[in-house]
Amino acid sequence: MIERFTGNFTQQEPIPEAGIEAALTVLRHGRLHRYNTAPGETAETALLEQEFAQAMGADYCLAMASGGQTLATALRALEVKPGERVLTNAFTLAPVPGAIASLGAVPRYVGVTEGLTIDLDDLEVKVGDPSVRVLLLSHMRGHICDMDRLMAICDAAGVKVIEDCAHTMGARWKGRLSGRHGVFGCYSTQTYKHMNSGEGGLLISDDDEAMARAIILSGSYMLYGRHLAAPPAEVFERVKYTTPNVSARMDNLRAAILRPQVRALTQQCEAWNARYRVVEDGLRNTPGLTVIERPEAEHYVGSSIQFLLLDWPESAIGAVLERCAARGVELKWFGGAEPVAFTSRYDSWRYAPVEPMPATDRILKGIMDMRLPLTFSVEDCALIARIIRAEVAAVWQAEGAAQEI
Repeated sequence: MIERFTGNFTQQEPIPEAGIEAALTVLRHGRLHRYNTAPGETAETALLEQEFAQAMGADYCLAMASGGQTLATALRALEVKPGERVLTNAFTLAPVPGAIASLGAVPRYVGVTEGLTIDLDDLEVKVGDPSVRVLLLSHMRGHICDMDRLMAICDAAGVKVIEDCAHTMGARWKGRLSGRHGVFGCYSTQTYKHMNSGEGGLLISDDDEAMARAIILSGSYMLYGRHLAAPPAEVFERVKYTTPNVSARMDNLRAAILRPQVRALTQQCEAWNARYRVVEDGLRNTPGLTVIERPEAEHYVGSSIQFLLLDWPESAIGAVLERCAARGVELKWFGGAEPVAFTSRYDSWRYAPVEPMPATDRILKGIMDMRLPLTFSVEDCALIARIIRAEVAAVWQAEGAAQEI
């Protein structure tokens, strides 16, 4: 009998009961706006910021309306100007170059390695452009590069780093939490991320002036004194008259939902990794399939998994997608010529110029991607791996036989 998977790749776990109760309390009192507090009351949003800053080991935290808003706000706080070129990964998702473009700035893409991290050799060349001041680094799909070397390259060139940690909340490089290397760490709490409030974002920093700008940018008006994880008041006095308000606040309802999830983050990360390792082990030594080997220094969070079908013809990749889908396994392909769902290539974003990147194009063409929601059991993950392995091997063998004819 042919095995088939019947799970849902977009079904997340329910919100914790403590989050539901906290949300109901907010709904009952009606003070959803973060600055609408009763006498003696501390807003859920301010408490979330304080707790997340402590969890990440950061001085400051700002809760925002989306992960994309954290990226754009971090860029604005570093005073990126229209027309300025900002480095970012060629392998990333649309909100990353979109954040750059939202300021009128121009993304310049850095290549990707077979480990699905930013190409540090290419980065070393591109930071040599004296006009480059900022790298918006995407830890895309949870893959962390050699952060020691990256920071050495950027520090030597005077380039400031903003980390997009949408896929690495709770991950570490040599024991140091993702988001703690650059000036800013940017996180998403969109439904498919490591904490779920539907939409939302969290921005952390130790930089007094940059975070003061970010808080005013987010729409604090002159109510920044109601923040707990914020710089001293005198820092705001230096920037408050020259920093615009772009209104991108998180509300108390979402903050209430998230606070219990901060406390459960470590446990959730371990649960994802248990599932990731089962799929990874099941795919090893599959003919024609390249498993992404994770560096020993990286403590990842495996909420999704990627593998490569390097140098496969498009028709064969299409066959794998169709065969797996017929058995209930939803794979996404980052190499498709047209954007589909969340997948796209750097040359899909035609609002920004691109330069030839043949080595990167080869890797992007072979990237297969799959979510691993915690609604899947470990046994589910073993079944999924068996299905992918069987279908990849079948197409690989058919391709080999066709070439012999």
